Amino acid sequence: MSFSSFDREQMQRALLLAKQGLNTTTPNPRVGCVLVSSAGDVIGEGFHRLAGEGHAEVNALAAVKEKSLLSGATAYVTLEPCSHQGQTGPCADALIDTGIARLVYGMEDPNPQVAGRGLDCIENAGIQVDGPLMEDEARALNPGFIKRMQTGLPYIRCKLAMSLDGRTAMADGSSKWITGPSARLDVQRLRARSCAIITGVESVLLDDPLLTVRLPECERQPLRVIVDSQLRSPGKAEIFQQPGTTIVATCNAEAAASSSLNCWVLPEKDGHVDLRALLKKLSEEGCNEILLETGATLAGAFVARALVDEIIIYMAAKLMGSNARPLLSLPINTMGGALDLTITDVRAVGPDWRFTALPDPDA
Repeated sequence: MSFSSFDREQMQRALLLAKQGLNTTTPNPRVGCVLVSSAGDVIGEGFHRLAGEGHAEVNALAAVKEKSLLSGATAYVTLEPCSHQGQTGPCADALIDTGIARLVYGMEDPNPQVAGRGLDCIENAGIQVDGPLMEDEARALNPGFIKRMQTGLPYIRCKLAMSLDGRTAMADGSSKWITGPSARLDVQRLRARSCAIITGVESVLLDDPLLTVRLPECERQPLRVIVDSQLRSPGKAEIFQQPGTTIVATCNAEAAASSSLNCWVLPEKDGHVDLRALLKKLSEEGCNEILLETGATLAGAFVARALVDEIIIYMAAKLMGSNARPLLSLPINTMGGALDLTITDVRAVGPDWRFTALPDPDA
């Protein structure tokens, strides 16, 4: 069906509202809602802020001062209203009870517990249901939630920083700092929206990173996960002293049994932690988006196993020389074996450049 410019304007506003929950809604999706009276006036707005708190629709309804204006109103929601009882009640029922006349939705909910049932419920109540509207934008809000619902795996972003000649660390492993303050602030924003951050034991041993979100508006710390097959992580490492939780993913069950560290014992594959099993575990823990911040070896292993959905590369205007370490440990011997990427965004970040690339899903 065709939508009016007014419809698009209201859905755009709902999308902007949803983004206010970008860093806080995990494991739930980011959702925004705008309520418009039959006279065409915005009477309520809301977004989902935190799991366990009100959903976008409920918050928008609560913002309406004159409840009589809801009769005949239109609700614009970025995601299909839920129809099941979770930590909060079904939003579909809440909308039906108000007497609205129309629902415009951005996308259908990929959650198997909903998946069209919310729309059917509302339509069966005699309410006009229109959509999807601005579906691509609605989907872009929740890549991790969508993937987790559809595949049982989270969405993986691999963050890399390199010099102009494609190097990430000097021969001795030192890498602080390749990029400037603006790029590092941008990485903080990537961390803030992520449910978990994965690094490798070599990065912990070489760099002793914090892997925390250090933004003033930060309300939570993502789960930190160290991939450490043989459990070599030192308990005094800085990563264990930070607020939030740090997990060590290992396949050394004997060492884990006697360790004071918080460990996940996972299946082994080729002598190392099975990375797909790790991602499955993170999905079961409710993680939607994962940021991979690690060295060339582990990053290369994720890429080689086609486990990365998006690669973000920060490039600094400096040369580090042929003795420095490469971007990825990814043995490829022929041009025919090269992995194709689709560049979706290039932008300046201070004096550095940021490239966003998507691996070929069929590679």
